[in-house]
Amino acid sequence: MNAAGPWVAKFIRDDLKMESPYGIRLIQGSHIIVPKLYEGDHAHILQNEDQRIVFTIPYLNHFTLIGTTDREYTGDPAKVAITDGETDYLLKVVNAHFKKQISRDDIQHSYSGVRPLCNDESDNPSAVTRDYTLALSGGGEEAPLLSVFGGKLTTYRKLAESAMAQLMPYFTQMRPSWTATATLPGGEDMTTPQALSAQIRDKFDFVPTEIARRWATTYGSRTWRMLEGVESLNDMGEHLGGGLYTREVDYLCSEEWATTAHDILWRRSKLGLFTTPAEQEKLAAYLGKVEQNRKIEAA
Repeated sequence: MNAAGPWVAKFIRDDLKMESPYGIRLIQGSHIIVPKLYEGDHAHILQNEDQRIVFTIPYLNHFTLIGTTDREYTGDPAKVAITDGETDYLLKVVNAHFKKQISRDDIQHSYSGVRPLCNDESDNPSAVTRDYTLALSGGGEEAPLLSVFGGKLTTYRKLAESAMAQLMPYFTQMRPSWTATATLPGGEDMTTPQALSAQIRDKFDFVPTEIARRWATTYGSRTWRMLEGVESLNDMGEHLGGGLYTREVDYLCSEEWATTAHDILWRRSKLGLFTTPAEQEKLAAYLGKVEQNRKIEAA
């Protein structure tokens, strides 16, 4: 059992005075990003000898994204990072399938995540269920407690609907589910990112095509909010590198709660792949000024 399992069980047992019906296992998955391996927009599914599959996916027009791995994780989820073993594994799988061979020197970036999966007692981390399990506790005069074990980003809306269905008996005025057909933020009033990119270029012909394409795929129709009042490239503010202007930074801080350079460069974008260390430091300095001004205004 990993570190998360006892912590969750301890919280439910000691703080909630209940028995946990399920446990949680932390499963690490890592990816590497390398220069483009092949032309085209198609992805590949590589069948490995251990019966796992590894994907290669065209990434940001210039790279190929390779992943993922499965290994038990027992450390602090905030400190997860790719291991040498995972790196070797991904390189080996790719080199077994492509004529173009890659090595550690080709890796531009790597990132890792931890999946909190419901413990189904499987001996193989790859076989642990990716589905979610819901457990509803409480009865009589007690307030209901709904615990969610497992789940993943790609099914979060379905999970939310299932969670609300469990709670519906306690909230008689609850409306029917609606998110299955609701447009995601940024998907309003647009058809495709390609069409939106062309519209941005038509209205703002000073915006480089590459930047318009990135905005369209990143912010969707909410790009229009970011560009309100903009009449020239000068209105975008200072260029910080990699096609990132201070106006976009301000938008990310006000609308998407970005707070650090790492947050902007790696979480909300992958512009870290297109900026130098000096440019990344310039972004950090700008954010420092923004925070300082915020504190002055709040004082």
